[in-house]
Amino acid sequence: MSAEQGRIIFCLCLNAFSSIAIVYTNKVIFKQHAFEYGTLLTAIHFFITALGLFVCRLMGVFEPKRLPIIKILPLCLGFCGFVALTNVSLVYNSVGFYQLIKVLTTPMLVIIQTLFYQKTFSTKVKLSLTVTCIGVGLATVSDASATLAGTLVALSALLITCMYQIWVGTKQSELRCDSFQLLYNQAPLSCLMLLPVAYFADDLPNKYFAPCGPTIFLIAFSGFLAFFVNISIFLVIGKTSPVTYNVLGHFKLCVILSLGFLFFDDEMNLRILIGIVTTLLGVFWYTYVSMQEKEKEAAIIQVRHEEEHMDDSDSNGKNV
Repeated sequence: MSAEQGRIIFCLCLNAFSSIAIVYTNKVIFKQHAFEYGTLLTAIHFFITALGLFVCRLMGVFEPKRLPIIKILPLCLGFCGFVALTNVSLVYNSVGFYQLIKVLTTPMLVIIQTLFYQKTFSTKVKLSLTVTCIGVGLATVSDASATLAGTLVALSALLITCMYQIWVGTKQSELRCDSFQLLYNQAPLSCLMLLPVAYFADDLPNKYFAPCGPTIFLIAFSGFLAFFVNISIFLVIGKTSPVTYNVLGHFKLCVILSLGFLFFDDEMNLRILIGIVTTLLGVFWYTYVSMQEKEKEAAIIQVRHEEEHMDDSDSNGKNV
């Protein structure tokens, strides 16, 4: 295993562990502590992420790079749009339809990247993704009722989600920055942009909440986890691809469903079980195929380097 492969595996594991932990932490905050401000919590997450990155900068973890606001604005708008439209989609649609739209994120990413970003996907990759999405659909989608308005909102949320994930990767190349530098510029601006969204989405003027010490601690802990979730998202997409990040998300879903059944008395029936097994088969198949293709690409690059080196040697010999 190369050092780069080790770093990728570390980023994948970091995202998986932190994402699963934050799901259960937020569940406690929302249900046991009656904190009903989901969008505001997301803004707090990005504030703590920005604060954490500032500390990392002081510690020399990364070298800050000032990026033009106009260049990162689409990324910030994409994130805020994703948060806002996702919340609206949950209001207008059933949970089943909401989950169905989430399943469509992966094929939509493949379509967008193929049509507009000249990205190619092998038949084996497409088949493995199909198996994965079928599994997720079986495990999560039940009643998929929706209205016309709800469908339009859900499709808008789907499109913006895909574009946000794609931009997380392309902006790093376009602006010649790493994951830390990009998120360091995006997090504060996204936090500020989310505050007015939270004001209306969470109906802050008409709600009053006086948090106690344990609630404040859990919110802070959730923000701490969000720091690792956010930076690992940027690292995973930057080092792999938006599609790989989505496949990782499907794996996390299987873990969350399984843990919910084992420890929290969540529902588990034959359909959900078959869905989890099918999803895991698709995830492992995608991982295997992707690793094979990466090895082939590395071998081709190595052969090209050797051929170029031989050509240079021949040219030098002739000149002598």
